[in-house]
Amino acid sequence: MSLQQKVYDIIGVGIGPFNLGLAAMMEETGGKEVLFFEQKSEFNWHKGMLIEGTTLQVPFFADLISMANVQSRFTYLHYLQSHNRLYHFYFLEKFHIPRKEYNDYCRWVADQMPSCQFGFQVEEIKPINDFYEVIVKNVQTNETEAYHTRHVAVGIGTSPSVPSHLVKHLGSNVLHSSQYMDRKRELQQAESITVIGSGQSAAEIFYDLLQEQDNGAYELNWFTRSKGFFPMEYSKLGLEYFSPDYIDFFYQLPQEKKDSLLSKQDLLYKGISMDTIADIYNLLYDKTACGEKLPIHLLAMTELAGLEQRNGTNLLTLRHCVSEETFELESDFIILGTGYAPSIPHFLHQMQDVIEWDEKGRFKVTRDYTLQTKSMKDNKIFIQNGELHTHGVGAPDLGLGAYRNAVIMNQIYGREIYPVKKKNVFQSFTADESWKTAAVR
Repeated sequence: MSLQQKVYDIIGVGIGPFNLGLAAMMEETGGKEVLFFEQKSEFNWHKGMLIEGTTLQVPFFADLISMANVQSRFTYLHYLQSHNRLYHFYFLEKFHIPRKEYNDYCRWVADQMPSCQFGFQVEEIKPINDFYEVIVKNVQTNETEAYHTRHVAVGIGTSPSVPSHLVKHLGSNVLHSSQYMDRKRELQQAESITVIGSGQSAAEIFYDLLQEQDNGAYELNWFTRSKGFFPMEYSKLGLEYFSPDYIDFFYQLPQEKKDSLLSKQDLLYKGISMDTIADIYNLLYDKTACGEKLPIHLLAMTELAGLEQRNGTNLLTLRHCVSEETFELESDFIILGTGYAPSIPHFLHQMQDVIEWDEKGRFKVTRDYTLQTKSMKDNKIFIQNGELHTHGVGAPDLGLGAYRNAVIMNQIYGREIYPVKKKNVFQSFTADESWKTAAVR
């Protein structure tokens, strides 16, 4: 292959909201050669969880670009204007928008991006001289082609997480929450359904099934090993943890302190929204009015200790974490709302000798979202939503996507294309320098 082949400025791998936002920012700024590849045939964001009536858990400003440039033609408000929905949204008076409309908004942006190529899977990335060679396979034809690029943006993110002792049971009647909408019609024919988990996905699925329980007349169970069906932290000062300021504080900590902090911050980015909890409670109240009895069981502090398939159904062994009682329950279907975990793409696994890893086998990531490598210092691999352990709870948050892309953009262009402000919140996360000096005196 000739080394005179075209060299792109950046190639993106995976087209989720974060890389799609980067593509939109690159398109709007111009002057660079860019390509983004996605193995799926079209854009869909958590398609299996596009349940009717669900909303984003962040304000609409957390679209692909507004937090970096509200004047962009790719903002959510511009999408509404283009679809003659501005007045509808104005009268709606809500900050949290329908999840299905957010997905449609992203598809609208993707349709305007000639740089976004769907149906192409990245097979390998190799450092060669002063660029990366990216091997890409056409999913339909299985033909491969090599591209050269100065930089790479990896937007693979996370994958469905299932406890190791349950993985072997996944199949026709045990599924992860990410498959819910694809299996909903089948679930409605069941006699009993059990939801496992304490997060937003588990709550939304339980609520959706509860709404339609009259149609199917199934028994509905919800178990979680968490201490309760607790809400996600959503106070205004709590939300300031999802800011560049907190990233600055978190990033400079020793890794052991970072890991310790993250283990105690679950309710900052996990848990259930207050609105969803209220909806569930209100519906339970309405359905049990006038002494009506429902085949419904909610039990926290309870873990799924074992699972067997028997005679076409599931036999669950459950253990109460406080009383330590063990009991058994049969259920036709089990839905595992067990969340998502960081995924390391196969093509980065193939670069073990190039990438720097920490003692737990995780990426080492610089403050500016670059994977640390043993070579290729001028050719960067940017990471999108793979830096929870280095940058803190804001890594998967949609509201910080535009900020991260602004940091990436400024590096690609070698100048400040998007201003990155230093003080964005009211609180501080470290003591004022003058206080430290006074203490020494």
